Amino acid sequence: MSGLNLTDVSMRFDLPNGSFVQALENVSLNMKAGELLSVLGPSGCGKTTLLNIVAGFLAQTSGKLELNGHEINGPDAERGMVFQKGALFEWMSVRENVGFGPSMKGMAKEQKAEVVDHLLDVVGLQDFKEKAVYELSGGMQQRVALARCLANEPDVILMDEPLGALDALTREKMQSLVLKLWKETGKTIILITHSVEEALLLGERLIVMAPRPGRIHKEYRLPFAELGVGADLREVKKHPEFGPRREEILEMIWDMEEEIMGRTENAS
Repeated sequence: MSGLNLTDVSMRFDLPNGSFVQALENVSLNMKAGELLSVLGPSGCGKTTLLNIVAGFLAQTSGKLELNGHEINGPDAERGMVFQKGALFEWMSVRENVGFGPSMKGMAKEQKAEVVDHLLDVVGLQDFKEKAVYELSGGMQQRVALARCLANEPDVILMDEPLGALDALTREKMQSLVLKLWKETGKTIILITHSVEEALLLGERLIVMAPRPGRIHKEYRLPFAELGVGADLREVKKHPEFGPRREEILEMIWDMEEEIMGRTENAS
């Protein structure tokens, strides 16, 4: 069975004082290969915990995860992660960073060079391949991170606030690049963001998570990601459904934040 399937995934963190935090509770999600999912929710709703479980960095307390019919039991090259900051090797060139995964796999030098050159063309960094990553802007570094992830040929790309540290113009360009890569590669992508607009633009599916315990509160299926491929994203935002959806989700998350604040005040 192709795709990513989560069934009743829960995560509990036990604390030294004998108490615990229920970070996730009974999260179930089915994604077909090639789907693009954005994940929103207030702080503490378990977004990053969920992503780390799918990546294999954390083992869930209960529940089951499967990718293409086999169980996820730890990190694997079939799942690639792009972090908020690229986690690149500062001492390596752009070309060496992108080629790191293929090198670890023992790929032949000529084949690796072809893969790296192709991906640098895709992300628009061919002219910068011999530069050290510390010489690049934040946006360029995130392009390197995307290319390095793709070089490992993962089935699923996991993105944890990958554009959060960028300025507005660079962020918009990177949003367009994410849509371009999604459409051209056919990869399954899960993207966590705190920006409602970004979640609407980049998610053909969007889930809003609620906290304490973390769970899926509501899911949307949206037209904006498909409309945004190769288009001006500012024009996509003018779609008649975009504004109402944005306001609906903002109000939903704001109400959750208000509830959290109320609980904190009552507890104190």
